[in-house]
Formats: sequence, structure tokens, C-alpha cells
Amino acid sequence: MNNMRQSNSNIVASSGVFQIEYQIETLCHDFEGLIDVSRSLEKIYGSKALLTENTIMKYFNHPQSLPFIARYRKEIIGYIIGIPLEGLAQEPWVRIEKNYGKMNTLYTYAFVIKEDYRKNGYAKMLKKVFLSKADKIDKIEYVTGHVAKGISSNFNGNIEIVNEVKNWQGTGMQFEYYRRKLD
Repeated sequence: MNNMRQSNSNIVASSGVFQIEYQIETLCHDFEGLIDVSRSLEKIYGSKALLTENTIMKYFNHPQSLPFIARYRKEIIGYIIGIPLEGLAQEPWVRIEKNYGKMNTLYTYAFVIKEDYRKNGYAKMLKKVFLSKADKIDKIEYVTGHVAKGISSNFNGNIEIVNEVKNWQGTGMQFEYYRRKLD
């Protein structure tokens, strides 16, 4: 049963019982854990934020994606996925992004840590590993993403707000689209 193999990953950072894995290929073994983590997004943003087997295969296994999983005592507690803007061509907003077609921008598709593991530095470590790896990818100059209005003011680095969205993904919430220039 080929689809029951464990995911193919490399541990890229660890501290005691916490580790961050770069996902080379995500398979069925980790689906339940990833979907469970996405439930914390679903509580805030609705069912569109919930991962499915299809979205896991599409975004975690996209040939140009940059997916990381955070684990605490082997349990998946968070993840972050970057994908080139060009991999999101189906999204209307992406085609008006000034860097679309230049292959120089990685969009942060999802970034979440389970509630019980927030405020202890795990999210910060996960984001730092993600940005460090993104900065090493040839031609990638920017990382972008949509976050709740005001969140990007907490980010370090060269950040600009590109756009504000009054009703992001039909949630009724205000979001901002930010662009981070990598060093």
C-alpha cells in the first residue's frame, strides 16, 4: 500500500521535544495531523480554511512549494506553506500582483500553530526557518501573504502593505496583503 508510507521529510531544526521538518513529500500518514491543526483556523475563518486531503496534496506536494511541519513530541502542532505566486493562478487577486510571472515571490499560503502551543516561541521558530529557507532559493526576492489587519505591523524586516481586503475569502474580516523583501 504505497499511499500508507510515512511522509518524506528532513528535520531542519529541533530543540528538545520540538522539531521542524521540511516536507519533501507529504503522504497519508500525516494527513490527520495536518487537518487537525487546520481546525484552529477553521474556528476563526470558517470551513474554507480547513485542509483536506486534496489541498494537502496540492499545496504541500506542489513541486515548487516550501512546506514545513512543526512537531511536539512527534505530534503535528503547526505548519507553514509557501508557494510561488504562479502556482496560485486560479486566484483572481494573484494576477494583478506586480511580481506575478517573475518567479521571484513566494506566497505564504498557510501558517498556523495549534492554540495550546502558541506564545512559547514555536511559531517564531517555524517562521524563522521558513524565511531563512526562502531566502536561499535562487531568484526568490519576496515573501507575501494575507494576514488579519494590523498583524503585519508585528513583523520584523522590510515589510510593506500592498493592499487591504475588506471581506477576505467571504469571512467578513479585514485582511491586509503584505510583501516582505528578503535580504
